[in-house]
Amino acid sequence: MLTVIFMVFIAGVFFLFLRAEMCKVKGRKLAEKKPVFSEKNLEEFSEDRQVYYSKRLAKMISCRTVSKKGEFHPEEFYKLRSVISDLFPEVTKKAEVLYFGEDCYLYKFIGREPEKNVMLMSHHDVVPAEGKWSYPPFSGQIAEGCIWGRGTVDTKTPLFAEFSALEELLEEGWIPPCNVYLVSSHNEEIAGDGVPLVLQWLKEQKITFEWILDEGGAVIDAPMGGMDCKCAMLAVHEKGRYTIRVKAAQTEGHGSLVKQLKSPAVRIAGLITKIEKKQPFIRKIHPEVLAMFESLAPYMKSPMRLIFANMWCFGGILKRLIPVLNAQAGSMLGTTCTFKNLRTAENGDCTAEVFFRCVKEEDLKTDLKTFQKIAEEFQVEVDEVIENEYHRPASMQSSGYQFIKSCVEEEFGYAACAPFILPAGTDARHFSELSDAVIRFAPIDINNQQYASVHDKNENIEMESVVRAVAFYKTVLRKL
Repeated sequence: MLTVIFMVFIAGVFFLFLRAEMCKVKGRKLAEKKPVFSEKNLEEFSEDRQVYYSKRLAKMISCRTVSKKGEFHPEEFYKLRSVISDLFPEVTKKAEVLYFGEDCYLYKFIGREPEKNVMLMSHHDVVPAEGKWSYPPFSGQIAEGCIWGRGTVDTKTPLFAEFSALEELLEEGWIPPCNVYLVSSHNEEIAGDGVPLVLQWLKEQKITFEWILDEGGAVIDAPMGGMDCKCAMLAVHEKGRYTIRVKAAQTEGHGSLVKQLKSPAVRIAGLITKIEKKQPFIRKIHPEVLAMFESLAPYMKSPMRLIFANMWCFGGILKRLIPVLNAQAGSMLGTTCTFKNLRTAENGDCTAEVFFRCVKEEDLKTDLKTFQKIAEEFQVEVDEVIENEYHRPASMQSSGYQFIKSCVEEEFGYAACAPFILPAGTDARHFSELSDAVIRFAPIDINNQQYASVHDKNENIEMESVVRAVAFYKTVLRKL
């Protein structure tokens, strides 16, 4: 009997290693990352192209298009409009341009096939630039092989690359084979009304899209241990938003009875502590997360490849380990919640807002029941639902997703390509009902410092990455 058990064990281990080796073979062979060359002369390195794009991008970076809730300062936003008009005369001449709200753009290029539509997106507002920067945050300074300034990553470089690709193709006499839309909002950073107004107009026109491409993912350094290649991460879903207000009321009555119940602030604190400690919400390896691990596994080294090539075996363990090893990856497994805006009223009541981010709407319903049950233990009640927003994921089987993925693999042949779930928010979420392929990927090759500089100091991007971004959008548009 022991011999049989041992033989089964050996066979099982062999099967796990076999799957890991088969997984490695199935992976797309990655190319060597080479310098960007000029389209006109492939034999000579095109430093001039980098400088040319960088100087033009710097003009957009110099526009202080900062968005703040309750404020809009039009001068800098209108300055950017003028810069775009000067930099891209063919785009300005040949596009139908509509404006929504205070400064949300929609450029439409009419194609030969009027029933087919695609959309490029990138917002042009930025967050404030605080802290001490190596170079002035709105200078567009070119130094150390990079362009420095707020918006270089999030997301004026992708916007510049979209406009540049269209401008250069139009100069060549290119006619879009289908309708091409370019949408850029002025208040994405504050979840403003720009893109929702565009959505309303598109729905009135009954316009749908083959695919929609916005920011979200990028070409980044390996997101996990056991990998040493760059990774092109395509977000196919972003987490939903659900915000509630909870209240712990000051109890009135006989003094001796009141003392038996802890104060409202202490009860809210107890609720927060238990939720943080227990982490009681549903955790799953969702299809998008499974696809991410399966796509990255061929490029992992052992023993990581052994584990992620056999998710059927190790999935249960990974559900517990991933949140500990990588907080961002852990947030893709299910609902997370954050407490904010704790306040104590004059009458002693204590309130707090609870911000939930969910992967699946049906799981959120169960998680809310779990939360409410724990809240009742501390005599805390749900006082008000402030926000409830959920948008469907893109279909990874859709022709739109497959098309964008093929363009990414062509232009970034040196990077592994994988889908993922975006924990943050984008304008693109509003359009999910208009397309089954809303993809969140900015074609910028950035390192860990540049990734971390988003909404932080010293935001910058390599000059060469700007050239690659333009080339990517030209490939997308040529292959339509």
